[in-house]
Amino acid sequence: MNYTTIVFEKTENICLIKLNRPDVLNAMNRQMWQDILNALDKAADDPEIMALIFTGEGRAFSSGADLKESKTRKPEEYRSYLESVQKASRNILRFGKPTIAALNGYALGSGYELALACDIRIAAFEAVIGSPEAKVESSVTGGAFRLIQELVGPGKASELLFTGRNIDGKEAERIGLVNFSVPLEKLLREALHLAREIAGNSPFSIARMKKGLLMARDGTGLEALMDYEIEACLACVNTEERSEALESFQKRNRDNT
Repeated sequence: MNYTTIVFEKTENICLIKLNRPDVLNAMNRQMWQDILNALDKAADDPEIMALIFTGEGRAFSSGADLKESKTRKPEEYRSYLESVQKASRNILRFGKPTIAALNGYALGSGYELALACDIRIAAFEAVIGSPEAKVESSVTGGAFRLIQELVGPGKASELLFTGRNIDGKEAERIGLVNFSVPLEKLLREALHLAREIAGNSPFSIARMKKGLLMARDGTGLEALMDYEIEACLACVNTEERSEALESFQKRNRDNT
């Protein structure tokens, strides 16, 4: 499929999705969300893809919602648009393969919220990250009310949302909003290195772990979560790949001692 707002690339067993409206700093319109939804389905259906990276073309990850488009929406159209945003965020959160957001520049509003839905976030030192919604009479989407608090705590989350203040990649790393930050010129290389490291592990195990983490995030009780852990472990150890994985792991340990 030819996408109009994103670039879909496959490098070995890694999928790279680039937000691709650089002339408007990758502002997110309805078509971009639809393209993202389609690309997620495409990546999910490809058994060769083991991990997925989101980044932006040009000097932005995404500057947020396309305000030019939003100005012309009627209330019922806005609801439909927001529902498509939430669907995409849910699909990223529940995507069965590891997801990484590589924040290469401006990561604002709904663009930043897309990154929050990913499993791991890497930012360039120079990235500009923030939620400006309070400055433009709006509010956040994509589960951000919960996701930001999980990362930085309720007090810092309130500060960031209420002030609409932007922070750079180094500060985002310091407060735990991103996993780590690197110079811009190293960003994609580091994201690909991390994705390949993850892709070298069992996709079946990671899928079970992703489900468990999401269950815990969604408030599953400890007893039920521990019951799931038993079933997840049994499902993993009963696969045909288990013996081969153990032998490979033991060989690597012997070689390193």
